[in-house]
Amino acid sequence: MLEHHDSGPIRTLRLARPPVNALHVPMFEALGAAVRAAPDAGVRGLVLTGGGKLFSAGLDVSVLAALDAASLKAFLGSFFACLQTLAQSRLPIVAAINGHSPAGGAVLALFCDQRVMARGDFRIGLNEVQVGLLPGPLIYGVLKRVVSLRVANQMLPQGLLLTPEEALGVGLVDELVEPAELEGRARAWLERVLALPPVAYGATRAMARADLVAMMVEATRRDPNEMVEAWMGEETRSSLAALVAKLGRR
Repeated sequence: MLEHHDSGPIRTLRLARPPVNALHVPMFEALGAAVRAAPDAGVRGLVLTGGGKLFSAGLDVSVLAALDAASLKAFLGSFFACLQTLAQSRLPIVAAINGHSPAGGAVLALFCDQRVMARGDFRIGLNEVQVGLLPGPLIYGVLKRVVSLRVANQMLPQGLLLTPEEALGVGLVDELVEPAELEGRARAWLERVLALPPVAYGATRAMARADLVAMMVEATRRDPNEMVEAWMGEETRSSLAALVAKLGRR
């Protein structure tokens, strides 16, 4: 489900839930635990990437479609706890985006310090609206934090998915590389920042991410209840059922 590979002080965490690395509660728990445990293992930087041909297809819609309100609240609570762990980690984290990264996959990448994406016929973005899901204030806020307000207001209401080149153009990703170079370039970025004076870098990084941490704390208090109410609505349930049926026919 989550593979670990160490290269000196850098640890690669690879999502490994074939076929599309769909996110569910055990994945959230495994990822959160791995990020929390890394500093005590002597790790100084993390690369987050996906196994196979995708970074992550996002939240597991087959699981979502079957949840009642109480179970959905618990699911979202686990997702938010994982995101809060990423936000609060004192280690720099690079997303090495190796393929498609819609919805929840893009959200994971937005919580990283740097996003390096492979060139190719891939798409990245927050397409929740296209499948009948309300993205919620947290996702809007995190997207707006990384791209401009204007771009966020274009992308999110339409659920737009972007090519790697388009994503680079609006600042959703920071660098494009050939697929074979992806993890090496992610590690190279970490090596550069880890060579900086550690106290000064750590304190400045914490200052730069304080708004993300505050956003996450507020969202954990507020967003799950609002999202449960919206996601249990007739439009969302029928949209999820149609999507699960479509995926089942492939």
